[in-house]
Amino acid sequence: PNLLVNGSSGIAVGMATNIPPHNLTEIVNATIEVVKNPKAGLIEILKYVQGPDFPTGGFLYGRAGIAQAYKTGRGRFMMRAKAAIENLTKEKQAIIVTEIPYQVNKSKLIERIAELVTEKVIDDIGDVRDESDRDGMRIVIELKRGAQPEIILNQLHKHTQMQESFSMILLAVLNGQPKELSLDAAIRAFIDHRIDVVQRRTVYLLRKAREREHILEGYKIALDNLDTVIRIIRAS
Repeated sequence: PNLLVNGSSGIAVGMATNIPPHNLTEIVNATIEVVKNPKAGLIEILKYVQGPDFPTGGFLYGRAGIAQAYKTGRGRFMMRAKAAIENLTKEKQAIIVTEIPYQVNKSKLIERIAELVTEKVIDDIGDVRDESDRDGMRIVIELKRGAQPEIILNQLHKHTQMQESFSMILLAVLNGQPKELSLDAAIRAFIDHRIDVVQRRTVYLLRKAREREHILEGYKIALDNLDTVIRIIRAS
């Protein structure tokens, strides 16, 4: 189900869609459950699908709205960066960011933190540097001596994109009409689509096989009457 696995976003006239990406295994397992048990509802599906799965990582802050969003097709998720506090020396600490919210640009995030330091909105940051490499992301926010990391982290959540919201609108074109779908309706639409694809493919392959059969039947008749065929060809 690519629509759910990859997600999608777009704006049209008077309507928009914003579908978050999901975990492939979770969605496939939920689809298998609906195939096996056509009466399965949203409660059964949510046993497999825990929520959106963003490729940049991070945390979903609060899970209360997930079930409601999947029920109605609309909802709002709060995302937070994954940050840890490390001791650089006995007196100095740093906030290490290893994952950021979905669709947040890392360079712009670092620029924003630097701006807050320059504008003295946040005073206790000494240095910000990007130590990301092929092993993964690592943004180091070095704190001044005596700074309280938890307070700085709360300020960063408030003033930067280290905390960002994602508004889900699960709107898709179904049978030629745009429609807001619940999660179970989206999975059922995919199953119906797959059944349609398999039926069309089978009908196509059957037609091709029958056309081939017609030719082979002709060859068979020709082989059974080979001398007559050769004589006709030589005489023509």
